[in-house]
Amino acid sequence: MEALVIHAPGDLRVEEIPTPELGAGQLRVRVRCGGICGSDLHYYQHGGFGTVRIQEPMVLGHEVAGAIEAVGPGVSGFSAGQRIAVSPSRPCGLCRFCQEGLQNHCLEMRYYGSAMRNPHVQGAFRQQIVIDTHQAHLLADHLSDGEGAMAEPLSVALHGVQRAGPLLGRKVLVTGCGPIGALAIIAARRAGAAHIVATDMGAHPLSKALKVGADEVINIAEEPGGLARFAADKGQFDVLFEASGNERALRGAFEVLRPRGIIVQLGLAGGEMTLPINTIVAKEFDLRGVFRFHQEFATAVELLNKGLVDVKPLISATLSYRDSARAFALAADRSQAMKVLLNFD
Repeated sequence: MEALVIHAPGDLRVEEIPTPELGAGQLRVRVRCGGICGSDLHYYQHGGFGTVRIQEPMVLGHEVAGAIEAVGPGVSGFSAGQRIAVSPSRPCGLCRFCQEGLQNHCLEMRYYGSAMRNPHVQGAFRQQIVIDTHQAHLLADHLSDGEGAMAEPLSVALHGVQRAGPLLGRKVLVTGCGPIGALAIIAARRAGAAHIVATDMGAHPLSKALKVGADEVINIAEEPGGLARFAADKGQFDVLFEASGNERALRGAFEVLRPRGIIVQLGLAGGEMTLPINTIVAKEFDLRGVFRFHQEFATAVELLNKGLVDVKPLISATLSYRDSARAFALAADRSQAMKVLLNFD
């Protein structure tokens, strides 16, 4: 079968790779659609992010949906032809963090398309993949394959909302309206946020933020002081979802976040940040990180299946995996695209 294999920055190739044998308790899946994630872009553009770097050729991708081709011995509840979203998260289930219910911090995590381990964990941008049954989540007939592939980034946003705590009636600020920021708007609204303000430097992502539920948006490039009106009485927002990974965006939100406000850091920074610790102390902020997800994947698929959330406005284009250079270039252009999908048919 064919797969998209990254060798070095800008060096993404369509290559023939073998399909693993189907074992007991497993499913062979024909991948139909995959979403290009920010981490995929980092591998493509820079060879990695932070201290994580490509050390060997690696199949990219972890946001995929497809159809079951075959079931292994001992499998029940699944049959050939069923359409599924595939969770890329494969915790060991045995380490102390898995035993504590913190599977996203598994010491032996095998997460598709990740260079965090050596040898690297090969990804899901391939025509066929063999998965364990716990990774398979059935998709409703009315959902497209593209919507199914959106279950993974939606899971990240849902985990961020879970980390924030109760949002019913809360006033929420989202900084950075890329795919994760926009999905955080969807998730926060579903969780009961009363008023959501979103900021970004670009008109296109802000227009999408309005379509998926933001009450108002502020273009910081055009209106640098646009948040100032929320600074009265030590700040108006209860919760900040910081999805840009930009230090200036994070620091700029401190003035409009109320005392004991909650900061949920969704965006990964390109490097280390310097933060005003005195402000964090004086206003008693809670700073909470967000790393992947676990049980939220099943919740994401359920919300999609029941039509309780709509991710279609965030899907910008679907291109063939054989046209990966154009697809990755489009995905990197925030003036035109939110989520770019690859078609593996």
